[in-house]
Amino acid sequence: MTKPSLPELLHAAVTAVGGTERPGQVSMTEAVAGAIDDNAHLLVQAGTGTGKSLGYLVPALAHGERVVVATATLALQRQLVERDLPRTVDALHPLLRRRPQFAMLKGRSNYLCLHRLHEGVPQEEEDGLFDQFEAAAPTSKLGKDLLRMREWADETETGDRDDLTPGVSDRAWGQVSVSSRECLGATKCAYGAECFAEAARERAKLADVVVTNHALLAIDAIEGAPVLPQHEVLIVDEAHELVSRVTGVATGELTPGQVNRAVRRAAKLVNEKAADALQTAAESFERLMELALPGRLEEIPEDLGYALMSLRDAARNVISALGSTRDKSVQDEDAVRKQAIAAVETIHGVAERISNGSEYDVVWYERHDRFGASLRVAPLSVSGLLREKLFSDRSVVLTSATLKLGGDFNGVGASLGLAPEGTEGEDIPVWKGLDVGSPFDYPKQGILYVARQLATPGREGSRGDMMDELAELVEAAGGRTLGLFSSMRAAQAAAEELRGRLDMPILLQGEETLGELIKSFAADPKTCLFGTLSLWQGVDVPGPSCQLVVMDRIPFPRPDDPLMSARQKAVEEAGGNGFMAVAATHAALLMAQGAGRLVRATGDRGVVAVLDPRLANARYGSYLRASLPDFWYTTDRNQVRRSLASIDAAADAEGR
Repeated sequence: MTKPSLPELLHAAVTAVGGTERPGQVSMTEAVAGAIDDNAHLLVQAGTGTGKSLGYLVPALAHGERVVVATATLALQRQLVERDLPRTVDALHPLLRRRPQFAMLKGRSNYLCLHRLHEGVPQEEEDGLFDQFEAAAPTSKLGKDLLRMREWADETETGDRDDLTPGVSDRAWGQVSVSSRECLGATKCAYGAECFAEAARERAKLADVVVTNHALLAIDAIEGAPVLPQHEVLIVDEAHELVSRVTGVATGELTPGQVNRAVRRAAKLVNEKAADALQTAAESFERLMELALPGRLEEIPEDLGYALMSLRDAARNVISALGSTRDKSVQDEDAVRKQAIAAVETIHGVAERISNGSEYDVVWYERHDRFGASLRVAPLSVSGLLREKLFSDRSVVLTSATLKLGGDFNGVGASLGLAPEGTEGEDIPVWKGLDVGSPFDYPKQGILYVARQLATPGREGSRGDMMDELAELVEAAGGRTLGLFSSMRAAQAAAEELRGRLDMPILLQGEETLGELIKSFAADPKTCLFGTLSLWQGVDVPGPSCQLVVMDRIPFPRPDDPLMSARQKAVEEAGGNGFMAVAATHAALLMAQGAGRLVRATGDRGVVAVLDPRLANARYGSYLRASLPDFWYTTDRNQVRRSLASIDAAADAEGR
């Protein structure tokens, strides 16, 4: 029998999901198949509505070797495993004459730990919660959640937190899960044979397609010990998120609370001298942190350096002592010891990393209203790490609706450690960029309006002219507005102001869960939803409920953001344009994602309004506009009000 062609396979898969083939999807499928066959690297921009999941799943399944698909969001992971993969595998089975297997793999703390569930959490005595099921009152929310999870443990096949509905709080889940460092290991654990995390790993080893997340991909790259099974092809979806997720995994943190918990966990297991030294170092660190002011530490102050070295040395002694002493009087000693070692090793690792003072790290203090001060350390750049760990020994395909910034892929490529497209040389990964477009007719479906007449937004202070403009736009649109704000304070101020001015519901992020807010926003066209960062990327509301997307200002990073400003300075010192490479790239990605909320289906119409004149007036404005969908562009406020009013009237007429 002849091997089925790629168009045949794609047609079968698209038919199975009830879709229609799009030219962009066909181009993407062919390009992904070509990259896999040539063991090459590909960056694919595929606009909303292209059907990019099938664009990479079909060639991946046809290939026959193991493929890892890494996504940024839980929603897409679930969509792939629960909807796209089962249907695609069923559709391709008769043509391929085999049934590819697929599995989902997450970090260990996402799975229920049977040892924790049955033996209780090794807690500090003063917490008074040694057996959480005994101590948590059955009538309390925590107690009810724990009892429900105990019942669920007998029914679930996966032990995956996301399969538990309704979900539980982080605190409740923390009582029944362990990190990889706290895990006893399958061979030492009484429940190793039934372990959900181990079962997920075994399923992944047998699967043709393993669906994971960016964080686990980062752990696999950074920690050296392989977490993912061997694979020939890596597909990174939502690839615009990858650099920030990898940076998050590579970031270390020290807080007084965390250090004190480590001291308490270790104290009962080691000799008094080692415990006292760690306690003294913890107290010195805590006193310093009480005085810490937020901001970057270009050099480590002498007193902090001394405190960190004391913490590092005391932690190292405790780790040695924990490895050499046994105490049979401690209930469930192995688990208690493992948890103590994990906590102290984290303290030691971060204290040593900051003490060593690498030029490739950025160190800063942060203050949080609820949790107090923390000391953080992050890599100045993850591009070298990604180039070395991601692009060797396998074909890599990176895809997203937003990878092409300012007209080319080189900005995103540079953040991933890639030289400009077409560069060749020893140890330089060669890659190709492809924009397969979008099925939407952006110039006819949307307008990009820049409020050129407004005052340039300053760092602080009210923006009365912006509020007037916002109120007029929302009124002209008849509600139907998604307001994307650069800070929570700005979103709150706008919601408060417009609730006083307009007779329409204004929902505000934080006043209800995000899922509930989006559901309410989608259900009533007159409703508006205002919020900050997660709304810029997480809202998918096709139809008349979202016909105006407003951005209050260009979302540059804050000038006092320690990591972003350090990255900008490093580019400048190397002779580059730090503002364009860091701040403008960051803003372009967010604006492209935000503008992408407007047109989600072929019938959608509307306006993206940017209430920041710099998008029209500043030199970098053309770069940012070139990163957005190709909407019809205007700075005419009267034209835009008329357009919004007619779009509103048309939606009302259709709704009747």
